[in-house]
Parts: sequence; C-alpha cells; structure tokens
Amino acid sequence: MPLSSAEAFAPATVANLGVGFDILGLAVDGAGDTIRAELTATPGVVIREIVGDHGKLPRDPLKNTAGIAAAAVLKAVNASSGMALTIHKGLPLASGLGSSAASAVAGAVVANALLGEPLTRDQLLEHALEGEAAVTGYHADNIAPCLYGGITLSYGVTSGEIVRLPVPEGLHLALITPHIEVLTAKARAVLPANVPLKTMVAQTAGVARLIHAIYQGDVAQMAAAMETDTVVEPARSHLIPHIAEARRLAKEAGALALVISGAGPTLCAVCDHADAALLTAQAVTALYEDAGIGADRRVGTVLASGAYVI
Repeated sequence: MPLSSAEAFAPATVANLGVGFDILGLAVDGAGDTIRAELTATPGVVIREIVGDHGKLPRDPLKNTAGIAAAAVLKAVNASSGMALTIHKGLPLASGLGSSAASAVAGAVVANALLGEPLTRDQLLEHALEGEAAVTGYHADNIAPCLYGGITLSYGVTSGEIVRLPVPEGLHLALITPHIEVLTAKARAVLPANVPLKTMVAQTAGVARLIHAIYQGDVAQMAAAMETDTVVEPARSHLIPHIAEARRLAKEAGALALVISGAGPTLCAVCDHADAALLTAQAVTALYEDAGIGADRRVGTVLASGAYVI
C-alpha cells in the first residue's frame, strides 16, 4: 500500500578502484544523500527543497538526477499520484564520491518505498541509471555499488551484468577531498582516444589481478593492483594538485595504496586497519591545508547493504 511519506539514504561510492575504469566501484559506509518524499494528488514529481548544495543543483525535476529517477519509477508503475521531494545533499558536488549517483539511487528507492515497494531492487537499477545518465552518462560504476552495496563489477547496465564481489576482511578506506572541483566531463575529456596494445594488455592484467586479490581477500595485493593503472590516472593526475606528494605521505602514514576516486578530486587510500586510515586521512588533509587548498576527510569501511529506506 502507498504511504503518505517515506525517506531513503544512498551512500557515497568510490568508482574505478584505480585500474577498473567505468566497471568497478564500492559503497562507502557513512556519508551519503537522504531524500524525503511525500505523496501528492497531482501526478508527477516536484522538488520542494534541496539542502546542502549551496544553490547549485537544478530544482527542475526534469534536470535533477533524483527527480528524473523518481519520475521514472512513477512511470514504470503507472502511478496516478505524484510526489514532492526534499533532498538533503550529504555529498559535495563534483567530488568523485558519486554524488549524482547517490541522488539518483535515493530518488528511485524513496519513490518505490512511497508507492509500497512495487519494484524489486533489480528493477530500480534501470530507473536510477536514467537519473545518473542526465549528468555523467549511462554507466553503472557508481550506481551499482550505491544501489546494491559492497564491491561491484559492472560489465553492462542490466542487473544480469552486475556482479557483487566479496569484501576483503580488514579493508579500511581514507577519503580525502581537496577543496577543488573536477567536473566529470572535464575528467573524461583528458582521457586518451587511443591506447597502445602493450598498454591495454598491462591494464587488463591489472584488472584481473585486482579481481583475484578481492576474491582472495588479500587487502595488500588488492591495493597493489589498484595502483597499476597506466591509462586513466596518468591522464588525470594534473587535475589534482599534489597527488604525488599525497601518495608519498599516505604510505608513510601506513596506507597500502592511494588512487583517484572516480573522476576526482577525492583521493582514496587503501589501508588494512583503522588506525592507518585515520593517520593517512590526517596526513594528506594537512598537506592540502598547508598548500592553502584545504580538504575534507572521511574514514570508513565498505557498506555492504547499499541504499536503504529509513
């Protein structure tokens, strides 16, 4: 039965995991977006309020990832009623933490909850992807882990083409977000149009090595494989100031690897215990503060469950 109101949370995500461009991602425990939906007699979706975006996101539901995803759910079930959304952005925009994906997933999940959950989680995937596509393109590297949780491999955009991978025990993350914006479109524009065969072989070997390490539950080997990217990160590194120094400081603090999260500028450090993650976050944040840039830091683990109704 439909409800009068519902609320859903969708987590931050780390896409690519270094070497797995556009196919790998994980959900992060802690930060994310929260959306409240209220049933209305008028068909369609309206956005009542957005909190935490500093006025940057469109209030037009046809241009907002959450609004598009919620409207897609309404259309899928031929709903005669509508809904009003209040969006609380817990994630910074253009940060490499899957902000647009979190809003799209939360929009789909909360709409489904408000209508009495007529759709399965797999069915919601398509509608969340519609929302994400309006901003970053039709791919599931952020949407899949945000919706399903854990670590995911997406070799397509249907539920049958998404694999949930095991989460290695002892995996801890430090996420440092410098106070700069890296727009996804710009981060994609700097990528090479052609890749030499030798480079492609090395890249695919790195992905295979990473998947193997994840299934082995080997955090150290997972971290080492993540840093083998020879295509995407080298092309994007100039967009993120002090990345080489950040990597050096992270490893001195106990991190096993440091890679760009998604399109950046967030940097994701892989650690095998919580203390190392905290020390790494502190050290790299201090680097950006000393440089006059500033940064936010988060530490945590992988969220196994993905988006959920509150």
